[in-house]
Amino acid sequence: MKQTLLTLILITMLTCSCKTGQQADLLIVNANIYTVDAQFSKASQMAVKDGKIVYVGDDCPLRAKEVVDMKGRSVYPGFIDGHCHFLSYGENCIRYVDLRDCASFDEVIERLKKYERENGESDWIIGRGWDQNLWEGQQFPDNKLLEANFPGKYVVLTRIDGHATLVTNNVMQLIGLNRKTKIEGGEIYLGSNGRPTGILIDNAADLAKAAIPPLNNEQLTRALLRAQDDCFAMGLSSITDAGLGIRAIEHIDSLQQGNKLKMKINAMVNPDDETLLHFTRQGVIVKDRLSVRSVKIYADGALGSRGAKLLRPYDDAPQTDGLMVCDDDFYRHVCSIAAQAGYQVCCHAIGDGGVHHIIDIYSEYLKPGNDLRWRIEHSQVVDSADFARYGQYNIVPSIQATHCTSDMAWAGERLGPDRVKNAYAYKRLLEQNGWLVNGTDFPIEHISPLYTFYASVARKDLDGRPTEGFQMENALSREEALRSMTIWAAKGAFEEDRRGSLEVGKDADFVVLSSDIMTAPEAKLPHIGVLQLYVSGELVYKRNH
Repeated sequence: MKQTLLTLILITMLTCSCKTGQQADLLIVNANIYTVDAQFSKASQMAVKDGKIVYVGDDCPLRAKEVVDMKGRSVYPGFIDGHCHFLSYGENCIRYVDLRDCASFDEVIERLKKYERENGESDWIIGRGWDQNLWEGQQFPDNKLLEANFPGKYVVLTRIDGHATLVTNNVMQLIGLNRKTKIEGGEIYLGSNGRPTGILIDNAADLAKAAIPPLNNEQLTRALLRAQDDCFAMGLSSITDAGLGIRAIEHIDSLQQGNKLKMKINAMVNPDDETLLHFTRQGVIVKDRLSVRSVKIYADGALGSRGAKLLRPYDDAPQTDGLMVCDDDFYRHVCSIAAQAGYQVCCHAIGDGGVHHIIDIYSEYLKPGNDLRWRIEHSQVVDSADFARYGQYNIVPSIQATHCTSDMAWAGERLGPDRVKNAYAYKRLLEQNGWLVNGTDFPIEHISPLYTFYASVARKDLDGRPTEGFQMENALSREEALRSMTIWAAKGAFEEDRRGSLEVGKDADFVVLSSDIMTAPEAKLPHIGVLQLYVSGELVYKRNH
């Protein structure tokens, strides 16, 4: 009712302003506009003034300083990545060796050698993206080749999921780990001779990553601006960064205040006491481009490295059922602080055991009918009995559709034929509350939201496999997929009144595509191009060809 009244008032005011000679800043005409409002209505014209939408329809009464003829092209709300690692992506771009898609560990070594030839003065070699599931035998690597090829160097190579690292022996020594060290919520892999292989899982891997020299201020700025440029080129106008510290958030705020960083960022804070108390004592923070109102915690690891906590052992590794990375005292401590401060809790949970346990914890704080929007990030494997509990406690599933298409080739081996049916069950999760959040989890997956859209509706890889789609009973419709990466992603950050749809009074964030994703042939979806992106009415990206 309030939104309808506001719309009528704004239209009336602007119509009157037109008569007195005032103008809109920008008028979009001859467009195929998907507003993604409650009715999923369409329009052909849209007017913008002072960064806000002031008209959407087919016969705009306003004059404008600039008129852009879209020549029938399709326009959508700016895409929102509901779960990613924006700063980590930028850092990867400026100083990490890209190890994605390496077909063998030998290829990993070759990429590292190339990096060393070009950056030989550094004592550190850091890389990310290796995936043993792409290699013959699918076995974790050993650090023997690292020791032989990079003597004296500190090498930290993070697996694609971020939950395992391969490190050299000097890194092990630097962080005080040896074969006898016990790490709560983590693991040190040992070879058949009892020697550490250099593979560290979850909390042990975090110790190695924490030892990497931090970015200086110039590098931090460069990483953030590089991430922004790449996101804008993909049609992303807003993102949620799933876990940042005080320095990173304050640096982001400074760049935004200086109008250097125009990306709109919902920042989840890290759960250490220093960071959590620093922000929760300030209360919910909502600025034009920055929101700080949630905390990110972890229940378990990842399925690919068998750290995801399952209710029963892995089918392909019956000696383990994964691990919980923290104890219940920690979870309750964080949840209690968040609940008192009005902060949202967002918990990474991939295995059905991790999901089940976190819902148990959440149930101590969430009453039926609440609108606190506590989230479970990933929600990859859910026990049959736990789906309904998302709806019972209004828990928001935050999914990343390309995880399904990346994992589907081997997920059945990990989970078995029965349990895999409850994995990547997006439609069933959607049915619990009537909405969900979608994202990429980049840099773990590709940054493109169009890949997210394609994976959501087709459930195929970029080569079109499997031809019939993977467990298509859990595919999303095109409308659901678009909502999940626009208005529902905004809702997941309490921002649905400001962005996520093209309606009067909201930020003028919109993307122009080369083809209509709502009608284009399925196979074409991941190849559709971003032509333009506007953020608060400003053209921030335009394709040059």
